[in-house]
Amino acid sequence: MIKQATQIALDAGEILIEKRAAGLTIEHKGSIDLVTDADRASEKYIVEQLKKCFPHHGILGEEGTRVEGSSDFLWVIDPIDGTTNFAHGFPYFSISLGLLRGDEVVLGVVYNPVTKECFAAELGSGAFLNGERISVSKIETLHESLLASGFPYDIATTKEDNIKSFEIATKVSQGVRCLGSAALDLCHVAAGRLEGFWELSLHPWDIAAGSIVVTEAGGRVSGCRGQKFRPLGHEVCASNGRVHDELLALLTGVEP
Repeated sequence: MIKQATQIALDAGEILIEKRAAGLTIEHKGSIDLVTDADRASEKYIVEQLKKCFPHHGILGEEGTRVEGSSDFLWVIDPIDGTTNFAHGFPYFSISLGLLRGDEVVLGVVYNPVTKECFAAELGSGAFLNGERISVSKIETLHESLLASGFPYDIATTKEDNIKSFEIATKVSQGVRCLGSAALDLCHVAAGRLEGFWELSLHPWDIAAGSIVVTEAGGRVSGCRGQKFRPLGHEVCASNGRVHDELLALLTGVEP
């Protein structure tokens, strides 16, 4: 299944590059939450291919796809994770395909069509970047760590805006990046480029695929208060494992 999912992601990436070159139609789902015709074209293609390859599987997509399957398998897909980046021409966005069996992620593919980096992982088989095995970093403390986080689209009104934890983490680490694609941020933790990533108010299609890439690379994934990670939930804290408890202590100590 991972070969088929990888090829679907690669092909969807070509659609995004072609659409961006031709010019985008951009709409607003919220005040700062964008959707483009490329999002919809990418999701349409991915869903068509998944139905063809895996006719009994369910599908949950960001742009409205809801397919009830007749098996325990559910694909959780984001046709563009980082649409705002994509719309502005900032080359940090991805196609994200995660496969759940019950409440467990068993496969994940995340592809950045600009850098041509494709991250992939299957349960029990390790994590890979363009076919080469990857692993998390060996950094032991937050003080030595480079971190990433992000903010929700309703940042202007929500109480869970993550600003306080971002501020504190910035002061105790080597820096916190806000890059705009949770799926890629998770994969960069897996590849040892970041030591940790956390974010609140996400969606399953943002985190499902990347979460298994982290764990298969030797990292750790949980909720932001240390609770068990839920791939169909709305938050994630991921790390190389070595700094996880320290990062959780920081996040838990911040008043919401």
